[in-house]
Amino acid sequence: MTILSFDFLRPLLLLCVLFAVGGITAHQIVYSRSWHQPLDVVVYPINADKSIDTHNYINTLSSDTFTEINDWFTAEARRHKAAIPQPVHVSLGKRVKSVPPPLPVDQGVLRTIMWSLQLRYWVFRNTPDDDSNLRRVRVFVAYYQGDDDKPLAHSVGLQRGLIGVVNAFGHSEQTKQNNIVITHEILHTVGASDKYNFFGGPDFPHGYANPHRQPLHPQRYAEIMVGRIPTSPYSSYMATSLKSVRMNALTASEIAWYD
Repeated sequence: MTILSFDFLRPLLLLCVLFAVGGITAHQIVYSRSWHQPLDVVVYPINADKSIDTHNYINTLSSDTFTEINDWFTAEARRHKAAIPQPVHVSLGKRVKSVPPPLPVDQGVLRTIMWSLQLRYWVFRNTPDDDSNLRRVRVFVAYYQGDDDKPLAHSVGLQRGLIGVVNAFGHSEQTKQNNIVITHEILHTVGASDKYNFFGGPDFPHGYANPHRQPLHPQRYAEIMVGRIPTSPYSSYMATSLKSVRMNALTASEIAWYD
């Protein structure tokens, strides 16, 4: 009888794991974009800077904090005549004590792949419940007090794994803008792409809520995958709430609301 060596079994086991992960990921992508039923989104808050002010802010959060996200998706689905009347249902999950691995500054292909694997392992270890993740998006929101003159690190949304990592300010006056960022990352998990230009502003025409408006500027709304309202070809400002944000036809197509 031939005994298989560990050197042979190790790559075989790794290949089996990769096939299993690939199968689960494919299932997640297909069913999260089928829109046969509302997509569950769970927000897990993190006191990222360990401050008492951030702790107190998180204490004020509830599922009602994110109702405007649900309402925004419902309004946009109606405006785009999507087949589903209520696309998402966002709720507040349990607190998470650990902070996710930071996105590498040098975003080369290899580093990004390694970070993605590290993040997915971190999510596996730190999801504080045992619910199925085949049809839900997990958004880990790291709250900071921050500095007024310094932006927080970039937030990310991964379609593979249906995972969002949001860096947000733990201030009540920032809640509505935090919800813009959370919505933006939810859309990344179901296939929407960023629509920034080289300078970080709205790319024309894809980054405009209404690229056919006459006159073109100023725009009335920000496109959700940019979050900034264009006032001229060279200037824009951050939307203050989802009331000033729309989804354009390209984004609706990317998330499979159109054939």
